[in-house]
Amino acid sequence: MDLFHDKSASESDGDTTDSEESVYSGLEEEPDTSDDEEVKNDDKSDSENGDNSESDDDESDKENVIDNDTEDKDVNEEDTNTVNVAAKNKYNDKNNTRTTSQTVEDEYYHDSSDEEDIRNTVGNIPMEWYRDYPHIGYDVEGRKLIKPKKGDELDEFLQRMDNPDYWRTVTNKMTGQNVLLTKEDVSLIEGLMLQRTPGGAKETYEPWIDFFTHETMIHPVTNRPADKRSFIPSKWEKLKVGQMVHAIKMGWMKRSTEKKEKEDDEPKYHMLWKDDEENEATRRYRANIPAPKATLPGHVESYNPPPEYLFTKEEEEQWLSQEPEERRMNFIPKKYDSLRLVPAYSSFVKERFERCLDLYLCPRQQQTRMNINPEDLIPKLPKPKDLQPFPTQQAIIYKGHTDIVRCISADPTGQWLASGCDDETVKFWEVLTGRCMKTLKVSGTPRCIAWNPNPAICLCLVAVDQSLLVLNPGLGDKILISNTDSMIQNKETSEPAGKSPPLSWTVCEDDQYDEGYRFILSHPKEITHVSWHGKGDYFASVMPKGDSKAVLIHQLSKQRSQNPFSKPKGLVQCVYFHPIRPFLFVATQRYIRVYNLLKQELTKKLMTSCRWVSSMSIHSGGDNLVIGSYDCKLTWFDLDLSTKPYQTLRHHKKAIRQVSFHKRYPLFASASDDGTVIVCHGMVYNDLLQNPLIVPVKVLHGHKITKDLGVIDCEFHPTQPWVFSSGADGTIRLFT
Repeated sequence: MDLFHDKSASESDGDTTDSEESVYSGLEEEPDTSDDEEVKNDDKSDSENGDNSESDDDESDKENVIDNDTEDKDVNEEDTNTVNVAAKNKYNDKNNTRTTSQTVEDEYYHDSSDEEDIRNTVGNIPMEWYRDYPHIGYDVEGRKLIKPKKGDELDEFLQRMDNPDYWRTVTNKMTGQNVLLTKEDVSLIEGLMLQRTPGGAKETYEPWIDFFTHETMIHPVTNRPADKRSFIPSKWEKLKVGQMVHAIKMGWMKRSTEKKEKEDDEPKYHMLWKDDEENEATRRYRANIPAPKATLPGHVESYNPPPEYLFTKEEEEQWLSQEPEERRMNFIPKKYDSLRLVPAYSSFVKERFERCLDLYLCPRQQQTRMNINPEDLIPKLPKPKDLQPFPTQQAIIYKGHTDIVRCISADPTGQWLASGCDDETVKFWEVLTGRCMKTLKVSGTPRCIAWNPNPAICLCLVAVDQSLLVLNPGLGDKILISNTDSMIQNKETSEPAGKSPPLSWTVCEDDQYDEGYRFILSHPKEITHVSWHGKGDYFASVMPKGDSKAVLIHQLSKQRSQNPFSKPKGLVQCVYFHPIRPFLFVATQRYIRVYNLLKQELTKKLMTSCRWVSSMSIHSGGDNLVIGSYDCKLTWFDLDLSTKPYQTLRHHKKAIRQVSFHKRYPLFASASDDGTVIVCHGMVYNDLLQNPLIVPVKVLHGHKITKDLGVIDCEFHPTQPWVFSSGADGTIRLFT
């Protein structure tokens, strides 16, 4: 079907504005021609009707031409060839002419131009600046762009429900208008969300062709001939070298050797502080220590705290009397029935101010936390079964005393055991059978008893009130007993001239001699402790209230006594001789002093860290000792290591009454008022670089607690890994 056809002569004469050439390029989409087809059909029917219809049309054409000429008289005749097709169609429709041409759209109708769109020229600025203005910017001509009207939430809901294109409608922030995304835009967004290539290419990377491989090729990859400039010297390099030579001759350019010599001649300065060499960023990073967080409130800061957190009157008075720095908390806890009754905190501003002062005035120190397993810090101790032998069970109970058994002592052979009781008796027992061999009635309470450590001497010391009794029990070998008595009688007493003895020795005779009494040493105050020297010739006695005579040393062979101290420092609890060296250990309430008897000077002063020392025992080597105290502490000292405790054990729940070392085995025991005897393995090595090994191995039960007293005394068997214990229940027990 022809879109255009030649007009008749009559039509061409009447219409002087139509162009003879077609403006249809053939590239546009074919427009809708349904109306034109109806017009053509009408034209066909009109042509079939005859000349009558043509005459009528001619008359109507003349009238319409006159009217249109008056309307379009301002149109230029020079531009008649460029009149657009739409105006021509409008013109033909008004004339209802028989000539029907195809309606063609403007080829630039669908084109978009940046100048024709609404453009906001404010630039790349935050659009929030126009939040409070009625306009959103300016166009290219400087006119304000008024913000489009926005609906409320109801309109938004209706749009969401009714508009099928709501899901692909976005708002342009620059103009505030709604923009409908095309199918291409939606597919592009979906591809980006699925991490696909925006262009739509299926293969993002082209296949790699490795031209240069490890295989030697016969023909080269490229056979391009070499350039001519690769065979001749460069002109520009020649000029550059000439300039450099001239600069060196003139002294403008320095050679590398000259630069190095100049740098070596210059004095070098070094920063005194290493941190100053760091750059500012590194120093600022290292110096950035975050502020410590404020402590979180606890139960005591609640408006309704538990009753135990509230102050009593005495505590409140004590809190008010203290200085602000000494107070445990900076407020008094109060209780309110409800939260609405809590008043404003009066010290809030003050606390915030002090917090601010702490943040910018107090220096901060960064402490690195070590990620260490706590179990690794605990020393690996051997199992107790690997440390046998040690006493584990009760073997014999020695019954006979009717009151508290204060003290016990075993003879050096381990066959006999002596005990003193509050019933004013001293009993001698056979260890293996538990039989009481002898009982002596004394005039007071025995406080301490000690058997002579020398196996060749059969003597026993008993401290009864203010008297020190030297007894010969008469047990065992009769030859040993007679040799002991003859040794005592044959020795002549000799006193130094010009000095009065601190006390007198009374020789027992008649009935007392037959009972076993040999000497009675009368002291001015009550005796609490006695101990022998290792050789069995010297022994010491302790009187805590004796002032200058608190410690006295006695010599058995010469039957004389002497006062080693003019005035002791502190309240003396017990004294012991060093097993090898001429040292004397004096235990006061808080300190242990070690004196050299030959040089008569203080050698060491041990800090016990205890409130009240109750007992002491020295290792057979002489370099270690243990101390028991009434504050439940058992302290081990290594004299070669330090004057402070090497290890402190807190196994007992009540006061420790006595501690004792075994003379042969690496064992020591402690007796406490909690009714237990704890046996520990204490190995001392000959290697000075290896510390002693202390392992608790057994807790021995058996004694009953009587009058808040448990086990009063304990002592090891001289040769066997056995331990004796005496308690407030009036019994003596042997654990093997």
